[in-house]
Amino acid sequence: MANTTLSYETVAIFNTKNGDEAVAALVEKFKTLISENGTIDSEADWGKRKLAYPIQDETEGYYYVVNFTAAPEFPAELDRVYKITDGVLRSLIVANEQ
Repeated sequence: MANTTLSYETVAIFNTKNGDEAVAALVEKFKTLISENGTIDSEADWGKRKLAYPIQDETEGYYYVVNFTAAPEFPAELDRVYKITDGVLRSLIVANEQ
């Protein structure tokens, strides 16, 4: 069976209360994780933005967006890592239509 890769987009919102260094470390962690398991097509740091509603009593978050291609099994692992990582307020992974 051929190696199948699909196109995905993920958005993560990181907690800013621990400072810019902690946010940069989280961005680097997820960038490395994605590039080790797939190919990053594009990425965008949307920066610090006001949240529409408080999440865990935070009113501000740092947005990071990545478009990548990976095996169909990887998004589940990425989601698991998002959920167990301190400093991640919210995350979303969607498959892009081909």
